[in-house]
This record gives sequence, structure tokens and C-alpha cells, in this order.
Amino acid sequence: MKKAAFVFGAIAMLAVTPQAGAQQRMSCEALSSQSLPNTTIASARTIRSSTDLQLPSGGRPGADQALQGVPAFCSVAATLRPSPDSEIKIEVWMPVENWNGKFQAVGNGGFAGSIEYAAMAQALERGYATSSTDGGHVGESSDGSFALGHPEKVVDLGYRAVHEMTVTAKALIAAFYGNAPKFSYWRGCSQGGRQGLREAQQYPVDYDGIIAGAAAANQPNHYSGSLWVASATLKDAASFIPREKYPLINKAVLAACDAKDGVTDGVLEDPRRCDFDPKSLVCTSAAGESCLTLEQAIAARQIYAPAKNPRTGEEIWPGLMRGSELGWAAQAGGPAPIRLAIDFFKYLVFENPNWDWRTFDFDRDVVSATAKVGPIVSTMNPDLEAFRSRGGKLIMYHGWNDQAIAPENSVKYYTSVVDRFGKERADQFVRLFMAPGVEHCRGGPGPDTFDPLTALDAWVVSGVAPNSITASRVLNGKVVRTRPLCPYPQVAMYRGTGSTDEAASFECRVPTSPR
Repeated sequence: MKKAAFVFGAIAMLAVTPQAGAQQRMSCEALSSQSLPNTTIASARTIRSSTDLQLPSGGRPGADQALQGVPAFCSVAATLRPSPDSEIKIEVWMPVENWNGKFQAVGNGGFAGSIEYAAMAQALERGYATSSTDGGHVGESSDGSFALGHPEKVVDLGYRAVHEMTVTAKALIAAFYGNAPKFSYWRGCSQGGRQGLREAQQYPVDYDGIIAGAAAANQPNHYSGSLWVASATLKDAASFIPREKYPLINKAVLAACDAKDGVTDGVLEDPRRCDFDPKSLVCTSAAGESCLTLEQAIAARQIYAPAKNPRTGEEIWPGLMRGSELGWAAQAGGPAPIRLAIDFFKYLVFENPNWDWRTFDFDRDVVSATAKVGPIVSTMNPDLEAFRSRGGKLIMYHGWNDQAIAPENSVKYYTSVVDRFGKERADQFVRLFMAPGVEHCRGGPGPDTFDPLTALDAWVVSGVAPNSITASRVLNGKVVRTRPLCPYPQVAMYRGTGSTDEAASFECRVPTSPR
């Protein structure tokens, strides 16, 4: 089935490439009569204002606000059924005027389950035709129950929904404008980052450029790592770290390591250089608010440490970084592990709604999960030759303070690509930007507002590779700090003069001192 889908996608792409020449334009409403493989078009209508579009309940928060003021666009809603059990909802939005000639699809979060309207609105505002899918099912992004008894829906989430959406969206765009998009881009974070990497690996002709942020790239290991973090603090009452003590640990980390990068700013440029030991906070007398018990310090150590196979000692998943403590509640705050991890094993792996996470075996169960669903949902394959050879460009980014997906996994994947291609060749098509102080996709004390799309577009269209991307920290609508994000393994180093809150005072260099 995978081979057939790939061939179909390649054929469909050839049919709508710009080289195929212009075709007659169709009105928006006429698109409802388009006959496309495995596709039922539910509606096709012109949206003149946000009040014309009624969003379904259950969508991502903020979608209604994001639609305020968007330009008029053609909205096409469709359902794709590439398998008997598939029901993939997609929407394609196309500016009525001032189309920039390009297509930008947007990714999901969690287990998907809804159209990403807010992200589509942002793409539309920048002149892109855009598209999104619900991943093949409707539900909360943290709910994995859709997979129980529906293996084809797991395949849809794993890779098929995005690819089928892409082929269909390009056909609709070509019909509406009379020309296929000149360039096609993917943009996503978390699940969306994983989706982007899978596109580059499995369907290299779908996109000319891909932005993959904080990619959930190795899900069997990723969710095993989530259970590792949870087990550190939830295995017994003595090991539990109250949320009120997260700031205590974070303050001690910054006191020990903040100045190591040359600037004391509340952010660790590369937290791997920090050797803070939480045992330094162990109470010397009775337990109190300003210290940790020995059991709590050991639990904190486990959170920082990689999850390992207890039999072989092999690393399963990297630990969370020093500096990320303020976000630990997501995985270590109880009363149970993060729902995404529990549902992944309940429904996708063991197919047992009554499965108890405390029975998880970090040897046997990791192997089982990898064998069963790894080929469907994992995206750690460094073979990007087909994507590279057709001129594809990949920008990855990850926040060092990510409290949900260990940032070192993105480093690991990027390094595997460099090892395969060599640094010089890899630099021609892939860059990784690590964002100091930034949490999962956004947030945290670091500058988390940046524009990888402009950098990607310049790289694809003009061949100008991004040697840095300026990021901003915005508080109450005001930019209070800018800082360059540097292509890994470079980091932003202070020049020695100028404000430490201005990007111009820093330059990207490879550190010379050991970690």
C-alpha cells in the first residue's frame, strides 16, 4: 500500500507541476464538481469575511481570533478515503487576490484530530494558498482512542493523511488559479514537525521546503521517555517533587551555569554545558521549602538523565535539559503521566483501554512498540537523498527548554543526517536551529518569536542559506530582547560590546571549549 501511494503521489505531482503549463481557471464554487481520486468535496465557497466561515467545535483555541481580518479566500472542504476505513478531513484555502504563487501546508499537534485553522489563517495572510488535515479522525489532540480497532487510521495519522491532502490540495490549487504552485512548503511543530520529516523521507516530491519544529520524530522512544520522567516522581510518594519546588531547582541551575555562555540573562545558550547536580539542594536538616529531600534530588537526576534499557544500558530517549524545570509539571507533576504517552501505549501499541502505565517494561515494551508502530509513526531515517537531489530544503528547530520532547533527539537526528552526507553536503539542504530558553514550540524565558518561513523561502527560491535567524522575546506586546538563532553546532556568542538584549551584539560561532 505504501508503494502504491508513493507512485500515485509522484504521478499526481507530475500532472500539476508548473512545467505542465497553464490550464483554464475554475471559479471557487465550480470546484465542488471536481472529480479527484478518493475524494468527496463537501463544499467550495468564497469567504469574504470571517463571519462567512463557521468553524466546527473542537478546533484549536484561538482560531476564531486568527480569522479576523484575513483576505477573501476560496474555501474547499473535502473528505479523503484512500482506504475503506479512512475518513480524512481536509480544507484548502486560496486567496482570491494577491496569491503569491506558492502553497504552504500546516501541521498538527498531539494526535491531531482537528483542522489547524489558526495556522492556515497565518499562511493566508502572507499570500499563500494553504491546507490542513485532521490526520484522519476527529477528537481532542491528546485522545488516542481513535486508534482502537482502526489500524488504517493509525496509518493515516502516521503518513497517509498528509500526503493525500498534499496531492489533493495541489490539484485544487491548479484548478482554481489555472497554474500549480511555483513552490510548496510544509510548516509544523511537534506532531507537525514529525509529519514534515516523514514527508521529506517518504514523499520527497511533495514539498520544496520543510520546516520541522520540535519534531516528535521517534514516538515509541519518545513516549517511553515520557514514562521514564513520570516514573521518576510518581513511583512513590517520597520521590514526588511538588511544583512549588520547580523554581527552586531552576534558580539553582541558573546560579550555577547561566554565566558560562558569557552573558547572565536567565537563559542557557547550550544547557549540555551545565553540570548542576540537584543533590546540592538536599536538606541538611529537616525538609523545607528551600531544599530537596534526597529522594527528590534523585528523582530530579533521573529527569535529566536519558531513559535507558535496564538490561542492556542502551539509551532509549534523551533526558530533559537543565533549565527546563519550570515546565516539568507537564510530565512529572502527576497524578499520572502525560495523557499522550498513556494513550499511545493503550491504544496504538497494546490495544487495551485498561492498560496500566506502571506495568511498563523499559526493555520488552519499548521493543514491542518499536516493532508494531515504529515503521508507521517514526521518522528517524537519515536517508534524505531523494529530497536533497531534487533541491529540497529542510529547516529544523527545537527549544533547549522543551519540557515535552527532549531537544537532544533533534540533535541526534540532524547529526545522523550529517554523518550520512558529510557536513558540507548536509549544509546545502538541512539546517538545525536550537533555541535557548524556549519551551515546546513556543514559550519559556528565551526569545521564542522568529520567522523560519522567510528564511526557508529565500533558501528555496534564491539559494540563500540561513546563517542565522533573528528571534525576539515579546512581553506585553513589546520586544524586550532579540538574539540570533544559529545553525547547529554554532551558538550565539557575545561580541563583548553592546546591549546583551540586541541580536547585533552577538555572532554565531562554534564553541571551542569542551562541553
